[in-house]
Amino acid sequence: MTTTTFETVLVANRGEIACRIIRTLRESGIRSIAVYSDADRDALHVSLADAAVRLGGAAPADSYLNFEAVLAAAARTGAQAIHPGYGFLSENQAFAQACADAGIVFIGPSVHALNMMGDKIRSKNHVAGYGVPIIPGVAQPGLSNEQLIAAAVDVGYPMLIKPSAGGGGKGMHVVERAEDLPATLETARRVALSAFGDDTLLLERLVPTPRHIEVQVLADNHGTVIHLGERECSLQRRHQKVIEEAPSPLLDEATRSRIGEAACAAARSVGYSGAGTVEFLVSAAAPDEFFFMEMNTRLQVEHPVTEMVTGIDLVDWQVRIAAGEPLTVAQSDVTLTGHAIEARVYAENPERGFLPTTGTVLQLHEATGEGVRVDSSLAPGLTIASHYDPMLAKVIAWAPTRLEALTRLDRALADTVLLGVHTNTEYLRLLLADADVRAGRLDTGLIERKLPDLKFRGADAQLLAAAALFLHGRTGLTAGSDVAGANGVWTRPSGWRMGSPRPVRYSLGVSATESVDVRVVGEAGAASVLIGEGPAVSASLTTVPGRAGSFSVEYDGENTVFAIEQSGARVHIGVDGFSLELRYRSRAEQLAEHLANRDRVPGAVSPDVRSPMPGTVIAVHAATGDTVTAGQTILVVEAMKMEHKLVASAAGRVTVNLKVGDLVALDQVVASVLAATPPDTAADTAPETTPDNGDSA
Repeated sequence: MTTTTFETVLVANRGEIACRIIRTLRESGIRSIAVYSDADRDALHVSLADAAVRLGGAAPADSYLNFEAVLAAAARTGAQAIHPGYGFLSENQAFAQACADAGIVFIGPSVHALNMMGDKIRSKNHVAGYGVPIIPGVAQPGLSNEQLIAAAVDVGYPMLIKPSAGGGGKGMHVVERAEDLPATLETARRVALSAFGDDTLLLERLVPTPRHIEVQVLADNHGTVIHLGERECSLQRRHQKVIEEAPSPLLDEATRSRIGEAACAAARSVGYSGAGTVEFLVSAAAPDEFFFMEMNTRLQVEHPVTEMVTGIDLVDWQVRIAAGEPLTVAQSDVTLTGHAIEARVYAENPERGFLPTTGTVLQLHEATGEGVRVDSSLAPGLTIASHYDPMLAKVIAWAPTRLEALTRLDRALADTVLLGVHTNTEYLRLLLADADVRAGRLDTGLIERKLPDLKFRGADAQLLAAAALFLHGRTGLTAGSDVAGANGVWTRPSGWRMGSPRPVRYSLGVSATESVDVRVVGEAGAASVLIGEGPAVSASLTTVPGRAGSFSVEYDGENTVFAIEQSGARVHIGVDGFSLELRYRSRAEQLAEHLANRDRVPGAVSPDVRSPMPGTVIAVHAATGDTVTAGQTILVVEAMKMEHKLVASAAGRVTVNLKVGDLVALDQVVASVLAATPPDTAADTAPETTPDNGDSA
């Protein structure tokens, strides 16, 4: 391949990775073309690029996965090359071939490399022939369940069943005993066929206390292959990476050299070109042994930590290699300096089982400072919808030592303000503070073990007081009214009256079914606050000069700066990376709720079925008037690659007012179940009537 120069490159992706690629293209003097769906018309990557082309509707199949539309956009804008980023079309062999057929350079490896490394069975068998160690197991296509059961005797237990065509941990099953294998194989085949359209399975010996360590490789089209050290990616939840770092605190220099050469051997075996990652499994009990898992034939989400310890721009080299340039970096030139750690910021709610969230960015402050890098697609006013992956940004910190990098990353997360969308930032800080994480005692099961004991802040007294004082300080007769500049006792909720002041009560919903009353006496700048049935506590709220949306709150002698924004009846409040959405409940809403609950039997299950996440209805399994049983699925909601079944909490007759394709909001009532009253208890549950003797108010 001869060296050429790209004048225009199309970025076939969205979100933070599209922004990151566009920035490197701009620094290289290359014209960038963005593509977007209808949902991303106002996205940051669209405004950063030199030009942008609409692909289609919000659904990925109608836009980012429609490679005919992507190729048409490249032809229309004169793009000589396409950078696919990661996800979407980055490992799609058909797309890479279509680029070649259209005379457009695919910034990635060859179709042969994509094909060889895209299948777990094929790739394992292939690299084993080049001296790359693999995990003992069975990796042959076309084996029946009976053949797999017979072969499992030599694999040993515990073992792992993996779909050959899978990724991201989906469809993986652990089998502890031989008697459990037949049923688990049946389940694994169903999941693999449904998720990937291929039910081919492989078996692997389960490595005890496994650590996920991957090696970054770079290869040009002239036969040079080098590695840029390793990344530790063991902090995972449900096989999805959460926090990554470089280098690994586990490996010594000798093992680092051996695992790096094994990664290069795997890349050479397929004539690899560009940036790629070879993933290995290493037992914490035997850190000098490593086993090939798979090769990711694309840029990785966690590539910034490698860039920060090596000083090498991976995207820049991807483009240069695709243009035919030879690598000018030799293996001996690669040095790892200091330590870098990355945390992925997701639109999700850890306290609700990490269900995805949506919303509009009302207030944004991203961390800055020495050794801090933020790869982000966020902007004030941006709407976070449910169509795509929930990752919003990556916060990365570098420092001379690992402990300094951990501390710096924690500070950067604490400085991050994102109101309007619930994120996992507090959860990330809790992980970074864990003793095992700080000591480098990692394995892929650590998060699942630690999660039940993580203590989230929640709506504590200081936060509730801050929200109530914020509402109290708003002008007008009621909190959040549009009256501006009004003054005086008649237009401010001070609680003034003849005699002692009357408390102004704010009912703040902390969940769909729970609310807390906060009573305020006085002005926001000098008040007495009563939360629930608690005692009166002195408190005050003042604006922070030069920081819009920030307020200094003194509560019971403790001062804290909160970020606060109001959107309609919602109050969004954040501090130290934690954020919460409170619902300001009007008197009319409280009265309606009281009347609805007046005749409900104490302890009875609520008839309402609410969606625990915003999303789209993808299936409806019951119709209005149907009789359902407790636990029966009524409908299924999908958001950000996650499906959630909504079930009846009790038996009865159901009312459903939604259809497939409808959008639902967080905590929206999607159905109601009217429990049937047994005939012989009807008389016992009838409300009593009491004669009016004139004593009732």
